[in-house]
Amino acid sequence: MAAADAAGTPGRADTATDAAGTERALRAEVRGEVEFDAADRALFTMDASNYRRIPLGIVAPRDADDIAATLAVCRERGVPVVARGAGTSIAGQATGLGVVLDFTRHMNAVRALDPGSRTALVQPGVILDDLRGKAAAYGLTFGPDPSTHSRCTLGGMIGNNSCGSHSVAWGTTADNVRELEVLTHGGERALLGPGGEGVPRQLRDAVRALVDGNLARLRTGFPALPRRISGYALDALLPEKHQDWARAFTGSEGTLGVLTEATVELVPAPAARALAVLGYADESAAAESAAALLPYRPLTVEGMAHDLVSDTARASLPRGAAWLFVETGGGDPAEAAARAEEICRAAADGTTDHSVLVDPADQRALWRVREDASGTATRLPGGGEAWPGWEDCAVPPERLGAYLRDFRALLREHGLRGLPYGHFGDGCIHVRIDFDLLGTDGIRRFRAFSHDLADIVVAHGGSLSGEHGDGQARAELLPRMYGQEMVDLFHRFKDLWDPHNGLNPGVLARPDRIDENLRFASLPREPVDVEFGYPHDGGDFSAAVRRCVGVAKCRNTTAGAGVMCPSFRATGEEQHSTRGRARLLHEMLAGEVVTDGWQSEEVHEALDLCLSCKGCRSDCPVGVDMATYKAEFLHHHYEGRRRPAAHYSMGRLPQWLRLLDATRAAPLVNAAAGVAPLARLAARLGGLAPERPLPALPSGSFRRWWRQQPGRGMREQGRGQRVVLWPDTFTDHLSPEAGKAAVRVLRDAGLRITVPPRQVCCGLTYVSTGQLDAARAVMRRTLDRVEPALDAGLPIAVLEPPCAAALRTDLPELLGDDPRTARLAASVRTFAQTLQEYAPDWEPPRLDRPVAGQTHCHQHAVLGDAAERRLRERAGLTGELSGGCCGLAGNFGFEAGHYEVSVACAEDQLLPSVRAAVEADPRTEVLADGYSCRTQLAQLDDGRPSRHLAEVLAEGLDRRG
Repeated sequence: MAAADAAGTPGRADTATDAAGTERALRAEVRGEVEFDAADRALFTMDASNYRRIPLGIVAPRDADDIAATLAVCRERGVPVVARGAGTSIAGQATGLGVVLDFTRHMNAVRALDPGSRTALVQPGVILDDLRGKAAAYGLTFGPDPSTHSRCTLGGMIGNNSCGSHSVAWGTTADNVRELEVLTHGGERALLGPGGEGVPRQLRDAVRALVDGNLARLRTGFPALPRRISGYALDALLPEKHQDWARAFTGSEGTLGVLTEATVELVPAPAARALAVLGYADESAAAESAAALLPYRPLTVEGMAHDLVSDTARASLPRGAAWLFVETGGGDPAEAAARAEEICRAAADGTTDHSVLVDPADQRALWRVREDASGTATRLPGGGEAWPGWEDCAVPPERLGAYLRDFRALLREHGLRGLPYGHFGDGCIHVRIDFDLLGTDGIRRFRAFSHDLADIVVAHGGSLSGEHGDGQARAELLPRMYGQEMVDLFHRFKDLWDPHNGLNPGVLARPDRIDENLRFASLPREPVDVEFGYPHDGGDFSAAVRRCVGVAKCRNTTAGAGVMCPSFRATGEEQHSTRGRARLLHEMLAGEVVTDGWQSEEVHEALDLCLSCKGCRSDCPVGVDMATYKAEFLHHHYEGRRRPAAHYSMGRLPQWLRLLDATRAAPLVNAAAGVAPLARLAARLGGLAPERPLPALPSGSFRRWWRQQPGRGMREQGRGQRVVLWPDTFTDHLSPEAGKAAVRVLRDAGLRITVPPRQVCCGLTYVSTGQLDAARAVMRRTLDRVEPALDAGLPIAVLEPPCAAALRTDLPELLGDDPRTARLAASVRTFAQTLQEYAPDWEPPRLDRPVAGQTHCHQHAVLGDAAERRLRERAGLTGELSGGCCGLAGNFGFEAGHYEVSVACAEDQLLPSVRAAVEADPRTEVLADGYSCRTQLAQLDDGRPSRHLAEVLAEGLDRRG
């Protein structure tokens, strides 16, 4: 195919023949992965913006030679090339036609770090936090730190000239770049730095001629403000600015060349930090105060209003309706705190209240609120979706208050809502706005608002982009900021680098319109027929899938205190991240790339390694609930079809266990499981992992034991609260010792216990395998059997966290038409919550020993563990339980083909933390309230015993005598 001329776009290789030919040519030349399948392409149709473009294929280069080979193949065939990091760009510059270069898989290393010169040599795919972690060993850091620092890449930061919250102290990425190695679209290698001696001569001479011929315009045509990110930084090539080619290239959004390596500067990291939190009457007052704090040399001046802060987080903030987070540094905590106090005194006249946080944990908790704002802002108070597009305009800091008032007025004029927040010290505002990007009128309003706001930004002396670049979201409006003659210079600059427009066409130079390529256009306009109620999305499955805006917190390589996303950390593959799965579901609904709807094997493969841990339900800033989406998909995927054997063996586990208990066949099954050939046969027939031994079955169920107790049930005497102890399947048939221990502890606390006389079940195993018709039947039967307890207003204590979570969430979302579901969900308590609410004066036995183990992932996501923490503290059980997921996750770890991922998840946090704790103190008690967690520990950690908290406390009662 012939390449286009300089002003055009290369011909699209969009037919099957062109794609196949390009794929063959790339496979012959490139050592890294070459991926042209539907699933691979679907994963890269979007970034974190409003835009969607379908690529021809993906290449994951191993080195610069692979990049050169890719460019050569694509240049010959007229195929565009798009460089991509973590895909967290919000202006659309990480989407594109043609071949996408994915740098995250191989070219992701810190090649060298020199503490003497305070520099690091990095590849484009290195994650920012990985660089910062290595630099921290020398007391250094990389200054720019976007809120996506745990997953964004240096290449993406250089492409967009990213900034982050510390730019008031350390500047933008352009301020911290020393040299860049790039490949031009023509395949020439260039070393970019001051003077440009490493630039190919023809390109260097042509660009110098362009600059020399327009000196006056370049010296006067750029606004002077700290966050001027829009357009090309042509003024960096002025003689008085040392002709800094690296700085001019930074922020070019992959349109000039492809980065292969970068030498970046590092800065000393303060030994200690403090956080001054200043309260204000409203956001305008906070904005007007911000610029006055800059002379005190803070590290950050961040602003946020009350509408982005949860009630829980607000309780830890000073009195006010808006806040500035002002970070200070020092040689020790006292010095950092003193500087924070100084800022509080300087701002006192305009504030409603203030506080100073010195404890790092307290500071991290507040920074998490700020960092998640780009996701939480997509769901407005009272309902409604909000989108990027005008995410990060910047004005001179002293103009910020006036700009915000004009901005709010424009929102009202257009009938729109948005939640501003951001880098007040730099005059940069982030905001997501409730544009209707699904309908023609809404898109028309989006376009009109964008033009009007561009004029307001320019009137205040600002930049259309103050952080994330122009991309497709703003580049069309650059003439309003710079004038057409300057924009013409931008186009000429682009053409000198890339005369065939082969690098990221439609972005920054000669851009597509801001209302083209919108990612919602391909979604169905009518609600999809689904089983769950999706109450937070108006019952619309498409709206639920739209929740994923691409901020990619699920791509964090460490879970920290969270859970999401264990399968991504185990595999490192995009399709096994929450975002990747959401993208595939989006494309399934769109029907262009993934064409088989609910029968899609691409979606099935991605969801197969989803552990249904529910971590995304709490850890994802926008509350994506992939466990529910997976159950929904499996229901439709297997509707009217034969299911995998594991769905019958593990999905219907409650039925099998009841049968074994009724026939008293547990000893026979245990004996058979000990015979290797029989165990292998059972695993094969049941679709189970052959590496997994079957857990031994107890000789009798908890409910059988309960029926043998004197004075049981409603006849128990006493004045304490009557409590229903829920006999979930796991406690009843697999771990009756936990139920017996709970009875002992609850009675000691003065509570009167009743157990449902007939079998009840939350339906969890049916839900997790997508057998939703069966789940409904089980749930309705359970509601019938527990209705007397609901009528009596009794609390229901559930020992197994995933069962409690299912009763709280899955039950009402599957049976929303039954009013009893809300009553049951509201009645559910965990073991510790029951004691906290209904026996607050009970004193647990003092055990005084350290603990390790894991908070169940469903408890983390749905129930919270505050009561468990308090109970452990009162019992003298010290230490923290790990986050993450154990990896067994009910049926997941038992299913064939999942063993390796299951083990990798356990080795992510649980097993290392337990081993370290026990090695430090052999007296350590290993706690795991979830049966799956206990089983995983027993099978993977040399049979190490772990127990439910109820068992540990019951043992303490025996010692107390």
